[in-house]
Amino acid sequence: MKLYRTEQGPIVEHQGQFYRLASADWNQLINRDDLHQHLGEETARLDPIEGFSLERAGLLAPIVSQEVWAAGVTYYRSRTARMEESQSAGGGDFYERVYAAQRPELFFKSTAHRVAGPGQLVRIRRDSKWNVPEPELALVITSANKIVGFTIGNDMSSRDIEGENPLYLPQAKVYDRSCALGPCILVSDVALPRSTEIRLEIVRGGDTVFDGSTTLAAIKRDFEELAEYLFRDNSFPDGCILLTGTGIVPPDSFTLEARDAIHITIEPIGTLINSVA
Repeated sequence: MKLYRTEQGPIVEHQGQFYRLASADWNQLINRDDLHQHLGEETARLDPIEGFSLERAGLLAPIVSQEVWAAGVTYYRSRTARMEESQSAGGGDFYERVYAAQRPELFFKSTAHRVAGPGQLVRIRRDSKWNVPEPELALVITSANKIVGFTIGNDMSSRDIEGENPLYLPQAKVYDRSCALGPCILVSDVALPRSTEIRLEIVRGGDTVFDGSTTLAAIKRDFEELAEYLFRDNSFPDGCILLTGTGIVPPDSFTLEARDAIHITIEPIGTLINSVA
């Protein structure tokens, strides 16, 4: 089932019907280890909403007080791109090492106020000339370190800043509207199959200027492993969201421009669409 955060409150989509959780607090709701069971019980006792439209509901990013973290170099394609962009700065070997290391690369990505929701604008830095979206599967994790759902994440990145020096990673990754999440949380008790496809399409002036895809089979790290490292000596009272890395990187000649539309599709979650400010 799918859980949406909307201007009308939390909405559950189950078996083609929509249900409103009128009194639910978002932070408490997605921090439930029994979220799948709880939503099943709620939809069983509620009447579906007649004539409901997601377009009119006012979709919001599925985050209130959670932190967003990210895992890097989890796909071979990402490893190669990072090595190429940072080679002149002497950092290329770092990415080869972390790809093969036992300990994953994990970094802070965003607070809720920096996150764009479905249909909202994302930004590229004014002091950067080489910017790309990074389409990623995102894990929704409770404070007890249980993965209760999945959403779509866009980890906007300034490749020239990170490539200049790996120590500039926070500046390349963390700024206002540098992250997008949505359109919903797919709440599930089972992991997504490794055949699950992630697709990125970038549209400029009505034309597709980049299109690429990968599958979860290409990811090197186990999701539970990533979450376990994130929670080492770290606490998340309202849970957290963890981006799991990207396996789709546009060519070095490509950079985002204002008004580009970014479409990230992961079925059965849906499609996250954002335009560049």
